[in-house]
Amino acid sequence: MKNPIQPKLKTEILPILLIIFSIVSSLYLFQLMPEKIPVRWNFEGQVDRFGNSSSHILIINLILIGLYLLFIFLPCIDPNKKRYAEFKKIYHIFKNILLLFMAGIFFLTNLNAVGYSINISIYIPLFVGILFVIIGNYMAKIKMNWFMGIRTPWTLSSEDVWNKTHRLGGKLFMLSGVLIALTGFLPTNYRMLIFILAIGLILIGTIGGSYFIYKKHK
Repeated sequence: MKNPIQPKLKTEILPILLIIFSIVSSLYLFQLMPEKIPVRWNFEGQVDRFGNSSSHILIINLILIGLYLLFIFLPCIDPNKKRYAEFKKIYHIFKNILLLFMAGIFFLTNLNAVGYSINISIYIPLFVGILFVIIGNYMAKIKMNWFMGIRTPWTLSSEDVWNKTHRLGGKLFMLSGVLIALTGFLPTNYRMLIFILAIGLILIGTIGGSYFIYKKHK
């Protein structure tokens, strides 16, 4: 079965190196970790959940590997697999930036677990915001498929609705990304409100926008 995204050494070297870095760094830092480590923080930057260090490291690395394999093999089973060839460069960018985000967050939380002073309440929103801005910047170039992009009944019914919705979605993702990135620098009582506003903007804007674009197109 020919893979429509045509993975090659130059497209896969970065994600493979990220996975190797994550595994090696986590195994090294694991020796310095206590048995129980923080694995979740609230909007005030306070730890609200602890977990077993060995389980945490195993699960996170398995998630990274699983995510990478999904990116490689999902296009092969998509009924619209031929469309991936039209945006394979963007597809690889999405794969690389998402794995970089996951590996970066994992590394910071590992450093925090061994005693480094890492302000998680600033770095995680900042990383999420940057991720959203990058996704938004490339979103309009995603072609119609069944696994990636804004998939609503209306975008999947029309190529024109798909394209216009993704242009709108790209702008909403970038705006929401900026809002999320700023939450870590705001007073704690505003962080959750701004985060909910940003996510709501994406959900309501893309779903509602695709419907109105569809009605207008029809």
